[in-house]
Formats: sequence, C-alpha cells, structure tokens
Amino acid sequence: MTAPPPPESLWPARLAILAVIGLNLVLSEHLTLGPTWLLPSLEVLLLLPLVVVRGRARRHLIRMGPQALTWARDSRHLAIAVIALLHLTNLSSLALLVLSLLRGSSASGVSLLAGALNIWVTNVLVFSLWYWELDQAGPLRRALAGTPPDFRYPQMGLTPTMPPWRPMYLDYLFLAFTNGSAFSPTDALPLSRRAKGLMMLQAATSMLTVVLVASRAVNILK
Repeated sequence: MTAPPPPESLWPARLAILAVIGLNLVLSEHLTLGPTWLLPSLEVLLLLPLVVVRGRARRHLIRMGPQALTWARDSRHLAIAVIALLHLTNLSSLALLVLSLLRGSSASGVSLLAGALNIWVTNVLVFSLWYWELDQAGPLRRALAGTPPDFRYPQMGLTPTMPPWRPMYLDYLFLAFTNGSAFSPTDALPLSRRAKGLMMLQAATSMLTVVLVASRAVNILK
C-alpha cells in the first residue's frame, strides 16, 4: 500500500492572506471600522498562531503521527476564523462605501474607483481562501482518500495519473477570479450546497461592487 502524497505547500495561501492585510491597510479610513490599522492588526495576531499550528499539523501529517488528524482539524478551525475575519472586514468596507454613495459622498471619482478595485481584489483573494480551505476537508487532508470533493475540475475527468491530480491554491484562485469576473463558474463546477452558496455570495458581492460602485465612480469622472 503506497503512502498518500504529502500535503500541499501552505505558502501561497499565506501570501494571499498577507496581500489581503496589505490591501486593508491602504484603504481610506472612511472605508474601515475604526482606525485603518485596527482590523489588520487583529488579522496579523490571528495569522501568527495559525502559521505555527498549521505548520506543525502539516509535519504531523507527513510523518503520519498519531495526532495528525487532530492537529489538522484544530488548525482548520483557526484557519476558518482567520478567513472569516478577512471576509467580514471586506464586507464592512463594501457596506461603508455603498452607504457613503447613498449619502452623496463628495469623494472624487478616482478615490471611489480605487476603493472599489481594492474591495473587488480583496473579494477574489478571500473567496479563493474559502474555496481552498473548504474543498475536501481542507489543504491538509485533501491528499487523503475518502472525502467527496466540493468542486469538480476538468482534470478530474481525464486519464488517471499517479499520483492522482488534486487542486492546489492557484486552482482555487483562478476559480475565484473567474467567478468574480463572469459571475458564474467557468472552470470548476460546484458540487456541494456550501460550494454553490459561496459562489453565489461571491458573485453577488462582485456584482454590487462593479455595477453600483464602479458605475457611479465612472459617472463622476465624466
């Protein structure tokens, strides 16, 4: 019996989280809850233990230690908490931007476009993390057999390979980008109800950002 392949690298997702925190830091203060540094600081405080715990869980899985699955489950709970905070931060920024427009914001068109673009890019990164974390019990357990997938990629229907093909973070980033651009799946098909719900939420957020906010900014520029 062959051993399962090692879990995928966690660094692409870590860099995505750092990118989201950086985008939060450059937002205008009127688009953030409290000072601009407040929520990013909380996100960093949660990210640091996540890096330690998840790194240890990955090492346990590679060695197939007796506590490997327990470490993987606990680290996944912490990862979901971090992603949820990033998501709520972005949703609050979008809500503040929409409210400012409804109240007749005096902000320039360039400022509104910059805020809308920041929120849209953050939305893509956050949902790529959601898809990456939730599909097949998360990145640490995706290599293990027995967990049904939440997404079906085209490569899954091709001739079987050894080791079997499995999606990595970049695949979920591409899925989030296409769903946020086309408002529909163009690569992977959602199979589970939670995957469909997440994709609907992402498409709705992107549509609100692009149609309402960006169009208003373009009108101001005219």
